[in-house]
Amino acid sequence: MASTNMNTVSLVLGSGGARGLAHIGVIHWLEENGYKIRSVVGCSIGAVIGGIYAAGKLDEYEQWVRSITKVDIVTLLDLSWEKGGLVRGDKIINTLINLVGEKLIEDLAISYTAIATDIKGQKEIWIKSGSLFDAMRASFAIPLLFTPFKYKGVDLVDGSVLNPVPIAPTFSDETDLTIAVNLGGPSQSTEKPSTLSDAPGISLFPFHEKISRYIKLLQQSVTSSSRDWGAYDIAMQSFEAMQNTIARQKLAAYPPDIVIEIPGDACRTLEFDRASEMIELGHRKANECFIRAVRQRSNDKR
Repeated sequence: MASTNMNTVSLVLGSGGARGLAHIGVIHWLEENGYKIRSVVGCSIGAVIGGIYAAGKLDEYEQWVRSITKVDIVTLLDLSWEKGGLVRGDKIINTLINLVGEKLIEDLAISYTAIATDIKGQKEIWIKSGSLFDAMRASFAIPLLFTPFKYKGVDLVDGSVLNPVPIAPTFSDETDLTIAVNLGGPSQSTEKPSTLSDAPGISLFPFHEKISRYIKLLQQSVTSSSRDWGAYDIAMQSFEAMQNTIARQKLAAYPPDIVIEIPGDACRTLEFDRASEMIELGHRKANECFIRAVRQRSNDKR
């Protein structure tokens, strides 16, 4: 489906953990159909995918993420002994730096904005300059899961706390279309989504195994039952419910030209081993969305 003359795009990539791998499929579909992405605004996983795309390294990232296994996910989670969160996130960022290379936002080929939250000031922070990976790390600092990221003396957490699908940064863009990808769309089924616990030897939240490794390595006198890991899973599900509600409100208040909806139950937050499935889902949902848009325009002309 080739684009019309309205082919320059401001792309808004929402938050939603591993479901955000669907952003890759959306980007592929837009490029295949002649759309020119001139601006990317991302929140959490959207900031990661959007930043890697803006840096021109999406193919390298896609090749890597399609090869990730459940075990790889666990090894990327560097346990934090601080009170601010379970994971530091250094391993994830260093892995991305090795794939992409150090980048400054102002040097990217297209406009890029990452959204984070100043938790103390209770406000959104738009990061549009400086280190690309600092912006990513601040934007994906999911409360309880990742430790906050100190940026210019301010503790920042995940941008989705206040704005999971950030449309406002695109208002000054001189593009033809604003396209938003919402990762908290209507459920695709009533069936229970698969989880990390479905695999033998992998717990629902992989920190139980991770802690056990650290205990053995560090010979700490701590048992794996010292924290209630079930409570963290409940907290994550509650956080996603909050995100989805805020996203619907934001999209209603600031409607983009096109919204591509990825079902909120497509996969769980940490199921990055389902990359191929999510990428293909994003491609398919983009195609379905644009088919509907064309039909709607045709009906409006009658």
